[in-house]
Amino acid sequence: MDLSVRILLVEDDLQLGESLEAALRLEQYAVDWLRSGDPVRATLGATPYDLMILDLGLPGVPGMQVLRQARADKHDVPVLLLTARNTLEDKVDGLDSGADDFLTKPFEMDELFARIRTLLRRSGERPSQQMEAGGIAINPVDRVVSYQGAVLDLTAREYASLEILVRNAGRFVSRARLEEGIYSWGEEVGSNTVEVYVSRLRKRFGSTSIETMRGVGYRIPQ
Repeated sequence: MDLSVRILLVEDDLQLGESLEAALRLEQYAVDWLRSGDPVRATLGATPYDLMILDLGLPGVPGMQVLRQARADKHDVPVLLLTARNTLEDKVDGLDSGADDFLTKPFEMDELFARIRTLLRRSGERPSQQMEAGGIAINPVDRVVSYQGAVLDLTAREYASLEILVRNAGRFVSRARLEEGIYSWGEEVGSNTVEVYVSRLRKRFGSTSIETMRGVGYRIPQ
């Protein structure tokens, strides 16, 4: 699976959710599927996403509230709203709350993928917000990583691990949080998966580039 584009799908309808997840994976997107709005805030804080597909009619925390909270938390991930309602008021409310596009149910998969491609293209055109920590520089828009001025070629999972650590520079990141970033949910995670990728990153950036605190997690110093 190509993990270069990671999508968060938030949809409570099991039949539609299963269909969307399968279709997105066939298009070579990495997908995490949530069935309610409650865990979205923590998930966005733990894992970098390229796109969120968000149903408005969610149980628990409503989709519009999820969207507003994401924008209040300064997450700039593009958001495609799914809704069974097709009123002008709903569209205006969604766009004013920070949505990037709307898709009314029922819809064709071809239209969904066209909208996804458009949103990803727009996202790629946004100004770069480079992050730096411990001599490591990351451009999250085009996923370029450099160290001491030299550009490095990382695998998708090495990059996912590194981006989480750099985004949280100076703070310890738990093993579970890194696992979420490395794998799509539902994939089997080996008992030493995180250790393997941390070891690979240390080989690239130096043995002291990532600190370990037993029982707490891993940290890149600021």
